Amino acid sequence: MNRQPSDPEYAQLYRVAGVASLLYVLLSVAALAIDFAAPPPATGGVETLEFIAGHKVTYIAEQILWIAPDILPVLTFLALYLALRHVDRGLALVSAAVGGIPWAVLLAIPVSSRGSLVLVTLSDWYMAAATPELRDRYATAAEAIIAEGNTPAIAGVLAAVGILLVSLVMLRSTLPRTLAWLGIATGVVGVASEVLRYAAPMFYSVYGLLLWAWFVMVGIVLLRLASSHRGHAASTNPAAGATPGHRSGSPSTIDPP
Repeated sequence: MNRQPSDPEYAQLYRVAGVASLLYVLLSVAALAIDFAAPPPATGGVETLEFIAGHKVTYIAEQILWIAPDILPVLTFLALYLALRHVDRGLALVSAAVGGIPWAVLLAIPVSSRGSLVLVTLSDWYMAAATPELRDRYATAAEAIIAEGNTPAIAGVLAAVGILLVSLVMLRSTLPRTLAWLGIATGVVGVASEVLRYAAPMFYSVYGLLLWAWFVMVGIVLLRLASSHRGHAASTNPAAGATPGHRSGSPSTIDPP
């Protein structure tokens, strides 16, 4: 039996998580717009460090927009666990952990697939280097960081698996089945794209679009869930609408004797 619990005490969390989901997509789109306007080199230590020196502000802004929002999906998965825990507490908890923790891990490593904030410091040192030997050293270090960002990470695979698992729980809940099937598709394509990131780069582009669509839909669903729980709380607590200074059910005026 599918059950959607009434949890008015979590309405505020659902609202915050819903906004976080939408904000994650908005900031990611902003990062992509900067990338299109001034795309950093995908390879080459020297080329990357010189590019950063000439585009420092936009490069830093892009990296912050790619990296900092990774904390937002953690709130999303926490809210999804609370919304789905009455359906299957065990699987909901596992999916929230598998899906949410990798985002926090990615935040702890200031590297994105389009660069790293560490490269900004290396760029400053490279431009200030007095000898070719020092410049070669910094360029080599930059190439190692670039290679790390371009290497498929287990955290990316786990994030996609988390979406897949939480969507399987959704299929047995009262949340929209469209969202569940979108999540299943996103999870399957996400796992394949992370594993075949460079063998089949088109998978990664499709995964990115599906991921954004999933977060947008999750955000909308969580905001609606917050509103429905708030309305339920108001209907079951008449005192919430009582006139200040009077108890619910008491007269607002007192007739003189």
